[in-house]
Amino acid sequence: MHSISRDTPALYLTAVTKDRLPVFRTEPIKIVTCNALNEARNSGGFAIYAYVIMPDHFHAITDLVLKPSAVLRYINGIIGRRVIDHLKEHGHNASLQKLRHEDKGRGYRYSLWEHHNNAFSITSEDMFMQKVNYIHENPVKLDWLSEPKSIAGLVYVFGSVARLKMNRCWSILIASLGGEA
Repeated sequence: MHSISRDTPALYLTAVTKDRLPVFRTEPIKIVTCNALNEARNSGGFAIYAYVIMPDHFHAITDLVLKPSAVLRYINGIIGRRVIDHLKEHGHNASLQKLRHEDKGRGYRYSLWEHHNNAFSITSEDMFMQKVNYIHENPVKLDWLSEPKSIAGLVYVFGSVARLKMNRCWSILIASLGGEA
């Protein structure tokens, strides 16, 4: 992981599903989303230091090798496309109808995301750790876990725990939390 500073900031992102729909609830959608996040990371060539995907939103901390809009385009675009394709392939028409919007001339009829994303630079190690702790406390707030300290060194995806390994999309190395490689 690189050193966090004003010259080499990290990026904190939040994206919310359309109408706060709890899209990320079922196991197949969790897997599709996780694989899509890994695809976005690989396609964009950026690192993801911490993240959590909740039923209706996600938070992530990435490096800033790309502009924030580009990182969001990779993450939101690939996750959105893969989730919508999954819903179409498996005949989840009621779910698709909830994601439907007016055709705005771009040839697509569905949108997974609200279009008011939140992204800002993290310019210090203290701010970085504050955001990592916030990300990892999200499952505690939903009573998925009993205490925040039980998540040190682990990444939480949809309320399930995954050990850290770099080659799996749901287990991104968070060395600063003392996670296992």
